[in-house]
Amino acid sequence: MLQGMFKKTYTLIGEVHQAQQARKAPEGEKPNVPEGMWKKCNQCGRPIYAEDVRQQFYICPKCHAYFRVPARKRLEQVLDEGSFVEFEETMPFVNPLDFPGYEKKLESSRERTGLDEAVVTGKGTIEGQPAVIGVCDSRFLMSSMGHNVGEKIALAVERATREKLPVILFACSGGARMQEGLVSLMQMAKTAAALKRHHEAGLLYVSVLTDPTTGGVTASFAMLGDIILAEPGALIGFAGPRVIEQTIGQKLPEGFQRAEFLLEHGFVDRIVKRPQMREELSRILSFHDRAAQKAGSVPAAASNEVPPSASPVVPLSAAEQPGSGEKRGLQGGPDAAPDAGKEAGPEEKGRSAWDIVTLSRSPKRPVASDYIQALFPDFYELHGDRYFKDDGAVIAGLATFYPKGQQDGTRQEGIPVTVIGQEKGRSAKENQVRNFGMPSPDGYRKALRLMKQAEKFGRPIVCFVDTPGAFCGMEAEERGQGEAIARNLFEMADMKVPVLSILIGEGGSGGALALAVANEVWMMENASYSILSPEGFASILWKDSRLAQKAAEVMKITAADLKEMGLIERVIPEEEPAEKKHVEKIAGDMKEMLGEFLSRYLRLSGEELARQRYERFRNM
Repeated sequence: MLQGMFKKTYTLIGEVHQAQQARKAPEGEKPNVPEGMWKKCNQCGRPIYAEDVRQQFYICPKCHAYFRVPARKRLEQVLDEGSFVEFEETMPFVNPLDFPGYEKKLESSRERTGLDEAVVTGKGTIEGQPAVIGVCDSRFLMSSMGHNVGEKIALAVERATREKLPVILFACSGGARMQEGLVSLMQMAKTAAALKRHHEAGLLYVSVLTDPTTGGVTASFAMLGDIILAEPGALIGFAGPRVIEQTIGQKLPEGFQRAEFLLEHGFVDRIVKRPQMREELSRILSFHDRAAQKAGSVPAAASNEVPPSASPVVPLSAAEQPGSGEKRGLQGGPDAAPDAGKEAGPEEKGRSAWDIVTLSRSPKRPVASDYIQALFPDFYELHGDRYFKDDGAVIAGLATFYPKGQQDGTRQEGIPVTVIGQEKGRSAKENQVRNFGMPSPDGYRKALRLMKQAEKFGRPIVCFVDTPGAFCGMEAEERGQGEAIARNLFEMADMKVPVLSILIGEGGSGGALALAVANEVWMMENASYSILSPEGFASILWKDSRLAQKAAEVMKITAADLKEMGLIERVIPEEEPAEKKHVEKIAGDMKEMLGEFLSRYLRLSGEELARQRYERFRNM
């Protein structure tokens, strides 16, 4: 209560003082603000109560600009109280160039910050989940990376590798430390090498980019995260704006090199506001909990079988292999008898192949995100290909699968999965962002990045395929559309985790196949899957696109046709044509089928999964 009264009093004093200064100040000059208890925001210029800033995550309460956070305060914001154990609190002084005045400069930084170096490393927990963590502090020589900074980070990562722990690094730096010359530059390679060993051990690394992250730090540990987060508005780049302008005289546009710019250009997974950072990190750690990813850890509710985790791993029999070439019923699945549950084909239901093409293209049809939301309520979207762009035509991220009939409990009871979908827009505005569901090379590279990450962490992959085809514009060709699709086919063929692809609408040519090199491919009853559009087929073979309806019949592109030919494993019935109002019902059926799929395939080793997938396509 007293603290509140004092705060109100000081607020009033500050406002009166500001008004007095404003009256005295010559026109055009900013008023002076009292030092200490009151500070001035360097963004909006308004006086702010310092304690408010500290209590509100170092964010200006007036304009919401972000201030730089001292390392130990950052640790308090993110870690469970009392859980932090520091590594290497002190390091011997290093001056490889015998640079004059360097030691005195370091001593000054130590006195001012209370830190031994520009990074604090240690181990702690976030909502009970352990991690090794490092935080750079810009107050210490602008958090430049010298020998001791690189050494502390490398030692922390090596310890995390030995103890099989994830690593979280908060980057903030002006770059390499000039006073240490080439020795400073070598810390880039040292930290990258340590992270490579951590990566090869199958462990998670989360990089958090704060303002500013530039120079050698950007070109080393900061940009190597499995998942890269950034704070809003953070300056992130190899060469800072001042360096670019002074070196080549190029004036940079507003917003260039900011976090939002990097998200748009595919280099950042998510922008996270500071108050939500602890929660976001906790979610990421929970998806990667190694205990939830043990081979074969399928909950008993997923099937009527004894959970594979409680029994020896048994390879699928020859009869169970989906690529064995036997004809299965329309409902399909390796456990179905050859003619069991066979439904009427489209002709018997009074629908032609062209009718199905029309239904597969219907704007009323649910899009990938509709099914993802219904099947995976905790879906956590990630962004970017790490090369050029974040393609809106492909959505991808992490999720937990809870088998049908099981109550959602702790994440450990579910199965972590990676989910990827080709996404069409529902409106003209959405279609601009989604490019009508036609991925560019960046979309395929984003999908592949997430698939390789899934393979690293042992997560099954579920793909939702719905595209009229890969984007065929000039810029797509310039960035290597053919190579991007080919690379997906090449890498997916040998994935060491289960892969399931579900065609929910259109499956257009190689643009669809790039997400459908799977252990099993399923199709919605009114989906289509073709070498190219019927219009294109008719134009090429008969020189008349008006014969598209006839082409649709000849091409055999319906689910029933492709099931009969042995090119897909299962047809998902649509009692009524799929529309958004029926998503929950369809997703319920999918959930049961997906539980069965995971129950079968998570029993297989990585080599068996790759071999089954190879034989599936080899027999076509």
